[in-house]
Amino acid sequence: MKRWIPFVKSDPTVAVIRLAGSIGAGSRAQLNDEAMAPIIEKAFKRGKPAAVALVINSPGGSPVQSALIAARIRRLAEEKAIPVHAFVEDVAASGGYWLATAADDIWVDPASVVGSIGVIAAGFGAPVFLARQGLERRVHTSVKSKSMLDPFQPEKAEDVARLKTILEQMHTTFTDHVSARRGDRLTDKEDLFTGEFWLGRRAVELGLVDGIGHVVPKLKELYGDKVRFANYGRKRGLLQRFGATMAQDAIAAVEERADFARFGL
Repeated sequence: MKRWIPFVKSDPTVAVIRLAGSIGAGSRAQLNDEAMAPIIEKAFKRGKPAAVALVINSPGGSPVQSALIAARIRRLAEEKAIPVHAFVEDVAASGGYWLATAADDIWVDPASVVGSIGVIAAGFGAPVFLARQGLERRVHTSVKSKSMLDPFQPEKAEDVARLKTILEQMHTTFTDHVSARRGDRLTDKEDLFTGEFWLGRRAVELGLVDGIGHVVPKLKELYGDKVRFANYGRKRGLLQRFGATMAQDAIAAVEERADFARFGL
């Protein structure tokens, strides 16, 4: 009732946004800006929160979707003058770390995996398999650069060179973003941008994160024991709750499991 009594100050509320899973635009099961936009907007605007907390558990994924989600969080934080705190659970790697840097400070568990600041492209090739089956791949383009890295044709050196150029450009964008957000907190003792990842305490020493801390005790420390929490996150659809998912989502789940497995999780 206190919150409705005039001139009586209410207990502070922190909006808690859960960002869990791989990042990509290809599936409803993945984190992406389209799915997260209404959740993030609501968290910042409903009830005038004292702060927003991001609870992150992501091995990464699409650099574009990572950037879009992080940019939305930063825009709202600056428009509303609301501080943002990130809390890493098992992992905030690659695009997951990009999300974490949208916060003003980052807190981890000693066993959290952090880092992997790099860009990766993976695929498969099956030209030998097709040849053994007596199949011939036919591709016709109006310009020479329209077809690249066709998995059913032998890999071409010029295609690999073009891909590496793109990956290097993406990597520069990523490192520039991390450097801008973390600033002087980053250590220069070793190269942080090689794609390597570290556990929580080492990440603190490197300046990638700000300290060891879990969401509830840290927020009580910052906003008082009477702080209230408003939780925001994606809701599973009716079919998903009963275990009936689309084939695309099932494939995405397998890929996500592989993404987490890269970090021993």
